[in-house]
Amino acid sequence: MMNFSKYLRYTIVGACALASCKGGPPTATKPGKYSSTTGIEYNTEEGMKVADYKGIPEGPGLVFIEGGRTVLGSAEEDVAMTRDNVERTVTIASFYMDEAEVANIHWLEYLHFVRKDSSEEFYQSALPDTAVWARELSFNDPYVDYYLRYPGFRYFPVVGVSWLQANDYCTWRTAKVNEHLAGVDEGSGSSGGGGGLFKRKKKATADAAEGADTGDGKPKISIENGNTLPNYRLPTEAEWEYAAQALIGTQETGNENQENKRIYPWDGRQVRNPYGKNMGSFLANFKRGRGDYAGIAGSLNDGAMITEYIYNYPPNDYGLYNMAGNVNEWVQDIYRPLSFEDVEDLNPFRRNGFLDPAEKYDKKGYQSLIDDHVRVYKGGSWRDVAYWLSPGTRRFMAEDSATATIGFRCAMINAGSNK
Repeated sequence: MMNFSKYLRYTIVGACALASCKGGPPTATKPGKYSSTTGIEYNTEEGMKVADYKGIPEGPGLVFIEGGRTVLGSAEEDVAMTRDNVERTVTIASFYMDEAEVANIHWLEYLHFVRKDSSEEFYQSALPDTAVWARELSFNDPYVDYYLRYPGFRYFPVVGVSWLQANDYCTWRTAKVNEHLAGVDEGSGSSGGGGGLFKRKKKATADAAEGADTGDGKPKISIENGNTLPNYRLPTEAEWEYAAQALIGTQETGNENQENKRIYPWDGRQVRNPYGKNMGSFLANFKRGRGDYAGIAGSLNDGAMITEYIYNYPPNDYGLYNMAGNVNEWVQDIYRPLSFEDVEDLNPFRRNGFLDPAEKYDKKGYQSLIDDHVRVYKGGSWRDVAYWLSPGTRRFMAEDSATATIGFRCAMINAGSNK
């Protein structure tokens, strides 16, 4: 009799679970009242806590990049004869990317909060190297003093930051944005006083994977509750190149073949706008030729002698600004000349010297510059000729070095569906 009662109870619960699915199968945003595998009710004293989820929160400044199959690699003549980015077919998962480069005002905001919340030592380590503008045989002195902090340069890309500093910024931005989404920075002024995401728990809570409340009726800030954004980070080289190509703008609806290729992040083989009232104007900020950074007075070409406003020049078909020119941009990958042979064909990425150890390169004997601390940068800059504007070109530099021609933008995974 006891076994029959137990069976009957589970039958009734199972029927309720099936009834809850009449509106369709469960989804991330509508998981139903009961488990579709055990029939046990969610959000009871005994059942698992399942938080309300309305989709990934909107991250400030981010643009959705729909992933898919593509051909990565250099479409330009390999003038450097490096053969380090041979064309190959890969698939990139959907992700998010900043619509524009991180600007001086964003870095000053970072310094503002770092000075409030961190040690003086870390604050000093976060300062950009403004001396990157200094040249022995050029009068760039005003940029050394004014470029980072003068209001006229607020929305120019931050430069003089190393790969390591850019990574630290991504970590800080993740914490600060999630604190703001959680509302913990309102009235507290800093994460130190209010605790925010990093406040030490007063007492041990139940299963951390169950998304329990904090005890005051508010949901706990956790991955399981879906009330935080994934980490901001530097894009991988493959993500950056895929986003720069923006071949989605050449794709015909319903056509599963990618029949077009781009040399630059726009159509055609030229660097001038071929259409409309802006016909003939340059589409990026780059160096036209020896000694020609901006054109002649009264008839400027790209108009910028150094960096330029981060929203200047038309965006590509993903809505991303300055994916060619203005400043080069750091990406996550360490550099190896044969990464295109080694990495996988789904979300390719080289995080270390696996399959191609640094010991193969004689850096100590001054026969190579390659080790496990050199990082890839891409995109071309205000000081580069048009060749480097092609998304497939790549260069590298030590991760603790900085120049006046390299900046960065952040990326983020798309948690859930690829669409």
